[in-house]
Amino acid sequence: MARALVFPGQGSQSVGMGKALFDAFAEAREVFEEVDGALSQNLSKLIFEGPADDLMLTENAQPALMAVSMAVIRVLDKQGHFRLPEAARFVAGHSLGEYAALCAAGALTLSDTAKLLRTRGQAMQKAVPVGAGGMAALIAIDLGTAHEVVAAAAQGEVCAVANDNAPGQVVISGTNAAVDRAIALAVERGFKRSIKLPVSAPFHCALMQPAADVMRGALEKVQVKVPVVPVVANITAQAVSDPAIIRDLLVKQVTGSVRWRETVLFMKEQGVTSLAECGAGRVLTNTTKRIDKDIVATPLSAPEDMDAFLKAL
Repeated sequence: MARALVFPGQGSQSVGMGKALFDAFAEAREVFEEVDGALSQNLSKLIFEGPADDLMLTENAQPALMAVSMAVIRVLDKQGHFRLPEAARFVAGHSLGEYAALCAAGALTLSDTAKLLRTRGQAMQKAVPVGAGGMAALIAIDLGTAHEVVAAAAQGEVCAVANDNAPGQVVISGTNAAVDRAIALAVERGFKRSIKLPVSAPFHCALMQPAADVMRGALEKVQVKVPVVPVVANITAQAVSDPAIIRDLLVKQVTGSVRWRETVLFMKEQGVTSLAECGAGRVLTNTTKRIDKDIVATPLSAPEDMDAFLKAL
């Protein structure tokens, strides 16, 4: 059975995530302590105790989610002698999860990953004034129609497809007025369900260019190694191992669309039959079922998940 590891993105965070791992495994505690040290912040306390409003802040949520994901990886490695090159064909992550994927594959150190995500979160929040942009999920719409709708809705402003998550679930991003026009146009075409997302900024669209510029500078200052298994990149839905290309794609990812549906299908085309979601929640596990029911997806976030997974190897 060919396997890939996948890593969740923003929206999967919740107060208390990773606490059971922290309590059960010394290896997990080491990860949280290292992230705390890298950021000079007691992020672990915020993750485990809240308040939720502070954890939801992009600059906290991004490194926090990565820390939980890497705690899972560290426990698999130390407790189960899980060696990534032998146990998985690819890694991939949704938006910020791509950084966790790269860290898991040895392309980035844990400390550098935490610092990069803190920088990324701060830069994305500062890129657009609060209230100037937004995001919405268009339900049951096909990708082609979504692209037509956002193009018509832009009217000189920014409106773009931000995430192609699964069949019938496309997220759009842009100025508030353009997003509202897109929702209205989707209704005119018969797609009556949409959900305005409770986000603090319009991610994955051209409004994020200032954040992309910040990340280009930040990524130039860290070492990126060849990952031990290829990473399937968000914006190309193709495997990549070259450090220079990885850097460039991480910059483009800030303004580019997350092609998650295509990412999963690419891995299936390469022979992958199972995904293990490493980290908080089960968003990617549930999404996988909508993309292709033949792919077995397993969430790994609690000690009992780890035990069952390792016994089944």
